[in-house]
Amino acid sequence: MTAPISESWTRIENWLAQHAPATCAVLAPPADPADIAEAERVIGRPLLRPVVRSLLRHDGLLDQRGSLLPACYRLMSAREIAAAWQRLTGFYDQRTADGRGEEADHDFMKLGFSSVLFGHPQLIPIARDVGGGHLVLDHRPEADRGRVHAAEAVEGVMRLPHEMWASLPVLMEAIATSLETSRPLGRYTPVVDEEQRLDWDFLPLRGERTVHRS
Repeated sequence: MTAPISESWTRIENWLAQHAPATCAVLAPPADPADIAEAERVIGRPLLRPVVRSLLRHDGLLDQRGSLLPACYRLMSAREIAAAWQRLTGFYDQRTADGRGEEADHDFMKLGFSSVLFGHPQLIPIARDVGGGHLVLDHRPEADRGRVHAAEAVEGVMRLPHEMWASLPVLMEAIATSLETSRPLGRYTPVVDEEQRLDWDFLPLRGERTVHRS
């Protein structure tokens, strides 16, 4: 059984305080419930409970350079989530106007990626990387509801295969365990840089030259 996200946050906070104090210091305070309510108003639907519980623990990271999640993603605040959702759904709205908005759900499940789904209004951004890519939480009422996907402007939405992306609680528990044990999480291993910040090293396969998210 997956641990509640609050328990995983406690484990992560304790590890950061001891091993990566610079990252611990930029964990934002709890979100204002009014900001969460406004994000839900903008998005037009309630956020899944794990997102709300996480925001009520930490409203993202204060430092734009901070990366708490594998592949160097930074959790976003409630206000950032709403702003990113508005920006990304603009791409989807344009494709819908062109008659190409809803046709890729099946192909996404089959192939693992879809440029047509990029900006889908029920794929809600929760984290971003320095290159402008996002992690999106699937709010669609289907088999992938609650799953975390990667979303890139060029590649589109990618259904990440590793089990850690099964849900936000699964991801946060996996991060806590990886930090405590120093064991790789998928293709990423936690490290602490010279400024005492948490970072994630990518572990390429033997002979591999290109970087892939997993």
